[in-house]
Amino acid sequence: MEYNFKNIEDKWQKYWSVNKTFKAENISDKPKYYVLDMFPYPSGAGLHVGHPLGYIASDIYARYKRNKGFNVLHPMGYDAFGLPAEQYAIQTGQHPAITTEKNISRYREQLDKIGFSFDWDREERTSEPSYYKWTQWIFIQLFNCWYNKKSNKAEKIDGLVNEFKNNGNAAIEAACDQTQVFSAEEWNNWSEKQQQLILLNYRLTYLSETMVNWCPQLGTVLANEEVKDGLSERGGYPVVRKLMKQWSMRITAYADRLLSDIEMLDWSDSIKEQQKNWIGKSEGASIKFKVQNSQTKVAASGLNERGENLEIEVFTTRPDTIFGVSFVTLAPEHELVREITSSEYKEAVEAYIEVSKNRSERERMADVKKISGQFTGAYAIHPFTNKEIPIWIGDYVLAGYGTGAVMAVPAHDARDYAFANYFDIPFIEVVQGGDITEQAYDAKAGKLINSEFLNGLEVKEAIKTAIKNIEAQGFGKGKVNFRLRDAIFSRQRYWGEPIPAFYKDGIPYMMEESELPLLLPEVDKYLPTEGGEPPLARAKNWNTKAGFPIETNTMPGWAGSSWYFLRYMDAKNNGSFVSKEAVNYWQEVDLYIGGSEHATGHLLYSRFWNKFLFDLNLVPTTEPFKKLINQGMIQGRSNFVYRIKDTNTFVSYNLKENHDVTAIHIDVNMVENDQLNCEEFKKWRPEFNGADFILEDGKYICGAEVEKMSKSLHNVVNPDIICNKYGADTLRLYEMFLGPLEQSKPWNTNGIEGVHRFLKKLWKLFHDANNELHISENIPTKVELKTLHKTIKKVTEDIDRFSFNTSVSNFMICVNELTDLKCNKRAILSELTILVAPYAPHIAEELWFLLGNTKSISTATFPIFNASFLEEDSFSYPVSFNGKTRFIIELSVNLTKEAIEKEVLSSEDAQKWLAGNLPKKVIVVPKKIVNIVV
Repeated sequence: MEYNFKNIEDKWQKYWSVNKTFKAENISDKPKYYVLDMFPYPSGAGLHVGHPLGYIASDIYARYKRNKGFNVLHPMGYDAFGLPAEQYAIQTGQHPAITTEKNISRYREQLDKIGFSFDWDREERTSEPSYYKWTQWIFIQLFNCWYNKKSNKAEKIDGLVNEFKNNGNAAIEAACDQTQVFSAEEWNNWSEKQQQLILLNYRLTYLSETMVNWCPQLGTVLANEEVKDGLSERGGYPVVRKLMKQWSMRITAYADRLLSDIEMLDWSDSIKEQQKNWIGKSEGASIKFKVQNSQTKVAASGLNERGENLEIEVFTTRPDTIFGVSFVTLAPEHELVREITSSEYKEAVEAYIEVSKNRSERERMADVKKISGQFTGAYAIHPFTNKEIPIWIGDYVLAGYGTGAVMAVPAHDARDYAFANYFDIPFIEVVQGGDITEQAYDAKAGKLINSEFLNGLEVKEAIKTAIKNIEAQGFGKGKVNFRLRDAIFSRQRYWGEPIPAFYKDGIPYMMEESELPLLLPEVDKYLPTEGGEPPLARAKNWNTKAGFPIETNTMPGWAGSSWYFLRYMDAKNNGSFVSKEAVNYWQEVDLYIGGSEHATGHLLYSRFWNKFLFDLNLVPTTEPFKKLINQGMIQGRSNFVYRIKDTNTFVSYNLKENHDVTAIHIDVNMVENDQLNCEEFKKWRPEFNGADFILEDGKYICGAEVEKMSKSLHNVVNPDIICNKYGADTLRLYEMFLGPLEQSKPWNTNGIEGVHRFLKKLWKLFHDANNELHISENIPTKVELKTLHKTIKKVTEDIDRFSFNTSVSNFMICVNELTDLKCNKRAILSELTILVAPYAPHIAEELWFLLGNTKSISTATFPIFNASFLEEDSFSYPVSFNGKTRFIIELSVNLTKEAIEKEVLSSEDAQKWLAGNLPKKVIVVPKKIVNIVV
């Protein structure tokens, strides 16, 4: 029987499906292990060979853990809401659900073909009402909670309301928007609307005016990571900054916990660092600068509408440099800009604001070389010196970070230095240690100068002294600040979770839990309305039973993916998002594998939601993902043909230097070992139908280059093609063999033949020359046991450290050695089959079955390494005469020094070199050397 991978793989994939081989139980005597892949979005293009890399790695580990005696949860589902399906719906009129279902079917077909050990009974789709019912339920819980800084956790809003009724809010310490201090009497006298508006300042999900990235063509708000160079990542449409009423999540309440708890996680340092930088904890001071109220300086009076002095609040980590402030810079969006700008500069300021609207905050943060700004004509008053300081606007200052204003100290801050140089604003050196004629000196070291009461102090002491004086004089205080901002939760799209909110007198209220799920309504088009309202505004009777209008925004793509790992623990539960029994058993994800692009999005949001649910005692762990591995990218290997200018003739790679040619990307599936299938190429496109070829040795050899795998570069390799030609086990082994899991590496179909030959060689170990099963019951030799246990040791160590590529090499070495030994012993091959099973499960199942086993190999026990089989019985001693090696002698490792000396001296080789002389000295180092001095 030959190795027929197609029949074998079809057979075992059906077996696993029918027998639910990988079904996990929520109650088990076995220890649990939860392996998870990051939620995939099912695109219409399906999988290419780069996508399964992480899935194969997680599957190997899941199968390994089953063989090690664990109850393994290894689920799969789909992040099924999203913009691509909606855009297709807008273009074609087809409901996004139809597109999504079609894409999921394609994904499922491809995943099954690769042979993953998923528990498909737990499949979830975020677009299913049975799933998003609970996403809506979590949203309601967030709305009905506030963050108590005293207890350092989320608590029910009812308790806060009781405190307001009895004592007002003076003693409340909450993560909230700025709120006036009020008494219990005032609270109790306010109308329901007034009370609800106050509570919105405290809720963990709330409605407010927020600056967002608005894309008119897509008709929706985009997250920062969805905008690049002022254009939408999808479609390349212009994006502007716009103030809109949006739902937000108060993730900033958890900033400290998100920062400190990351240290307990087994994550890569790079991912931890990205999260730390995104959260961006800074310690310093908040300082208020009064605005000059002289009519000769500004158009406004320097007073607000209540007659109070206008003030600019800044946050700085370097309050010690306050005497070095030579100007103040506001973000273009800062609320005071238009109020303080003089009539002389009004037009220029408005023009600058308009330009800044078209640059995303991420772009403004990254583009340090582009310097731009505009003077407002207004001045601030230095709080210590009372000197006038010019007020500028500049897009290097962000409205959402800190206060949207900075006290500019150009001598000691690189961005302020560049800005001041560009606009010829003076410097004031206040910290010794650098040469400010060359660059800003921003090190936190040196003595203070030109700083009155701070002169002579070292920086660290000066910071403390400055804060003490600032607080004593009442124009500021010490403060901890975070770069992290509350997460915008509204999207002006159709294909997303409806937000379970309605409006009464303009105030948002939540629907009753019994009314969930709030289903997506039918609409005539998937576009915003002519008036700019979101697509849900097109729905008929989009009101509650009482006639109140329902929210028309939908949730963002990250809503459903922020808790899906919990739903897998108890999928299909109609009474709860996850039962206590299930979540207490599975606890958290033990191994999470996915792309590093989610470092500051999905991972941060998931940690936030999990901590919130932990605060409500709904989950038992404060972190969702114990160990995280980011797989590298499989890059494409592009192929090129070379067209001679002004002809339809193509010249082979090594002959192109003699011609004026243009390189053209071609479909890599027409190429094998860089050799073009010329007939397929001529059929590929009409313009190549009559192509001529200048060949070398009768072949057309293509050029090649490593690039990103992309449809536009025609270098996408469909895994179906590999599975059909070589088998899924070959694909699995080859993807691991390409290199370390966490590194990017190029795909090269040319190398896959070697892996396929290995599987054929493995198959032959079990069969004789006539392809008949031939298994020996004889006891293995020491050499055979040594080969096996050497492999057990290495493969176990490899899997435990996720070094899957080296495991494949070890399998090849083992099979080669056993082939040379002509080993077909059951005791050896049974253990080898289990070792291979996590990597190549189909061939392993078939060989396991041929060995006479009736249960799946997934129930077998993983081989245990026995060190005694690696111990040597003998040692090859190099024998030296006067320090020069003359021969080698094999001796038992159990001999004493005296016995070794006797055996060596009595040997023919020693007698030859002694030539009848007696040795002066014999040095014996057991298991090392023998040196004879003559």
